[in-house]
Amino acid sequence: MASSLTSRLVALDLVAAVLRRRRPFDEAFEQHPKLDALSERDRGFVRLTVTTVLRRLGQIDALIDHCLERPLPHKAVMVRDVLRLGVAQMIFMGTPAHAAVDTTVDLAKAQKLTAHKAMVNAVMRRLDREGRALAEAQDAARLNTPSWLWESWCRTYSEETSRAIAEAQVLEAPLDITVKADPALWAERLEAEILPTGSLRRRQGGFVPALPGFDEGAWWVQDAAAALPARLLGPVAGKRVADLCAAPGGKTAQLAAAGGIVTAVDRSAKRLERVTANLARLGLSAEMIAADAATWRPDQPFDAILLDAPCSATGTIRRNPDVAHIKTAQDVAKLAQTQAALLRASFEQLRPGGVLVYCVCSMQPEEGVERIAALLAEGAPLRRLPIRPEEVGGLAEILTPDGELRSLPCHLADQGGMDAFFAARLERL
Repeated sequence: MASSLTSRLVALDLVAAVLRRRRPFDEAFEQHPKLDALSERDRGFVRLTVTTVLRRLGQIDALIDHCLERPLPHKAVMVRDVLRLGVAQMIFMGTPAHAAVDTTVDLAKAQKLTAHKAMVNAVMRRLDREGRALAEAQDAARLNTPSWLWESWCRTYSEETSRAIAEAQVLEAPLDITVKADPALWAERLEAEILPTGSLRRRQGGFVPALPGFDEGAWWVQDAAAALPARLLGPVAGKRVADLCAAPGGKTAQLAAAGGIVTAVDRSAKRLERVTANLARLGLSAEMIAADAATWRPDQPFDAILLDAPCSATGTIRRNPDVAHIKTAQDVAKLAQTQAALLRASFEQLRPGGVLVYCVCSMQPEEGVERIAALLAEGAPLRRLPIRPEEVGGLAEILTPDGELRSLPCHLADQGGMDAFFAARLERL
């Protein structure tokens, strides 16, 4: 019981960290002071419960509101969080009703919410009777998507596609892997399938460090869509290649594994330490430069540059459901300015005839297609090099008429989906 209550208290604190303090979930989880006190199983329970709340927040809140005679006062926000955790377990995680009800009431008592204990009990018991049928009748796609995102996606892609995106994002993402060599061998050893794009996919996930090949540095974790931009530079063996805004380093590893002479640039020296450690495990190397890519300049121009710019990360919500709740339209506007500055700096570091690939894991047009259109409209000495279907595993549906990459979570739906990425390839004139 003590272990169960501790894990639920940690989960309660993490919900508040994301929804009210706007902290990224992974950061809050990894830095939580009580994390070391939890078993591996309890850590898994905390992660699953909190991410379920974040994925299904609109539905969960609507279910809670359905059971209230009057709205909860603002000061009772912790009561709502307690209920959110309980509803997530009972309705969406399959926790037996009696256990979900009892542990939710216990959590309310542990937080000294005595005045609300009867109400918490009543809401949970009513949802045990009615909640599943109510949930099946909900417009889940719309409820779980913040209005600013829903409106943006409908304008950009259509309501039908927006629904497909939202439906894909409530599903937990599978484990995708990039291998250094011999994908067929590692697909067999990892019990994975080889996707059309070349990535390996384990539907059952698993504890990554314990999987075959991890310790020997045969592969690294990287979403199938995230693995595409580096490949768009073409053969890089023996070429001087820059990976700008390089951390966490998956694309740096790709470029190094392909034989590139790689310079990885990132503002964060600490994050670059992690990149160096990952490359060491993989038996790869690259030059590390801790600097702002918008102002740093190399001694001589590069043959190729990959710019994976800082972005809102709305394309990774299925993997990072906190993004939907900590990012805003204002964040997108600010990031677009940063991306514009980085793009201008990037082509200045490129030799004539060199190739620049710009990418973001965002679905917002302000961070993708509009950035490239604006750069070319400014008269930048660049031209588009359209991406061909055969370069992305034959998936013509993830390419735009201009030959830019535009993957969405609903692509590869029958095989588990993929993150949303935008990428454009340009040649320096």
